[in-house]
Amino acid sequence: MQAISLTSPPAQRMAAAILAGYLRFALRTTRWTVEGQPYIAACVPDRAVVVAFWHECLPLMPALWMQVRAQNPARAGRVLISRHRDGRFIAAIMQRFDVGIVNGSSAKPGKAQDKGGAGALRALLGALSAGAAVVITPDGPRGPARVAAEGVSRLSAISGAAVVPVAARLRWCIRLNTWDRMILPLPCGRGALVCNPPLTVDRHETAQGHAAITASLTAAALRAETLCGWHARVIGA
Repeated sequence: MQAISLTSPPAQRMAAAILAGYLRFALRTTRWTVEGQPYIAACVPDRAVVVAFWHECLPLMPALWMQVRAQNPARAGRVLISRHRDGRFIAAIMQRFDVGIVNGSSAKPGKAQDKGGAGALRALLGALSAGAAVVITPDGPRGPARVAAEGVSRLSAISGAAVVPVAARLRWCIRLNTWDRMILPLPCGRGALVCNPPLTVDRHETAQGHAAITASLTAAALRAETLCGWHARVIGA
C-alpha cells in the first residue's frame, strides 16, 4: 500500500478532523471564567459584527463560537483565512465548527493589500451585509505578533459594523514555538474568556479607530492572562 504524504489533502483532512475533535473536547471540559458577557450576547443575534482577536489564541476561540451557537444555532459566521498551506489547514478545522471561510489576508500597516485582499474585503462586506459575524485575526497570518493590520478598522469604517475585541487564555496549556507562540489547550483546566466593549470606526478617523482596536485587543489578552493565572509550556523546534 502506498504511504499517504502528511501534506496530501486526504492526510490534512484527517488531521483537521482529529485536531478539531480534540479542541472541542479540551474546550468543553475547561471551566471558564467569562468577563464581558453582555458584549458576547451582542454577537448572538443575526446582525453584522466583526469579532477580532490576536492570532495566538485562534485554537481557543471556538469556545466563544460554541457559546454563541448554543444560543442561536443558525448564527452565520465567516473567518478570514490566508491562502497558503497552513491557512488551508486552519480553514479545514474551522469548518468543523460550522464557520464559513473567506480566503485572503489583511494588509499590513503602511502597505497595500496583499494579492486577493480586495476580493476578500468584498466577500467580508457581503457577509456583513447578510448579517453574519465576521472573524478576523488582525496580526495574521504571519505577524508580527500583536501588530494589527489595517483590515479590521477599514472593514468597520466601510461597513459600519462594530468590532468586538476578544481574548481567551488557559491556566495550563501548551504554547507552540511559532511566530505567534500559538496556544494549544489542555483538557479539564481553567480558562478565561474576555470580551471588551464593541468599537466602531468613523470613516474619517480610521487611524484613531485602528489604535483603539489594537489597544483593546491587547488589554483583553492581558486581562484574560490575569484572570486565569496562566502557565504555558513552549514546545517545538
